[in-house]
Amino acid sequence: MAQQTITRLYDTYDEAKKVVSALEEAGIPHSRISLIGNEHRDHAVHDGTTSDKAEGAEKGAGTGASIGTVVGGGAGLLAGIGALAIPGVGPVVAAGWLVATLTGAGVGAAVGGGAGGLVGSLTGAGVPENDAHVYAEGVRRGGNLVSVQADDAQAPVVQGILDTHRGVDTVARRAEYESGGWTGHDVAAGPYTRPVAGSDRL
Repeated sequence: MAQQTITRLYDTYDEAKKVVSALEEAGIPHSRISLIGNEHRDHAVHDGTTSDKAEGAEKGAGTGASIGTVVGGGAGLLAGIGALAIPGVGPVVAAGWLVATLTGAGVGAAVGGGAGGLVGSLTGAGVPENDAHVYAEGVRRGGNLVSVQADDAQAPVVQGILDTHRGVDTVARRAEYESGGWTGHDVAAGPYTRPVAGSDRL
């Protein structure tokens, strides 16, 4: 049976968590779900991660950071979330199959430059390159990515769940980024700094 990768970007970590929970409740194995969340930079730590883990990932963002248990445990995907740093994105919390493709290794390995960063991992999994650039930049700017590997039978269920929640319109978000001079995600980009209130958003 053919497999496809279905991915959505969410502006809030809470919305992404709800999506993951709904997917698991619908019977999608957590081994087929990934979550990469960047909202922990500005908010309290979620789901058992600690501020020490987030700080450790941030310190290692340029050179790589060690991952905790990030592939997911028996209690569901969110129970296995851990902190790591992605080149061109910075420190995130993450769990699931996409983490292994980003690091090129399993749990407990060190994150290095990665083969093409988040864009390369997403396109390697079948996500269109234009969308992958928006997803990676969205995570860099504080967004939260949910990506699911689904077979043909599961795909309609997965798409329905992802679309029921308030996901980002990638076409509109790309236009928004481009209006600020963005041309594509840069794996060498530094950490994103939110503009001061009253200034241009991008």
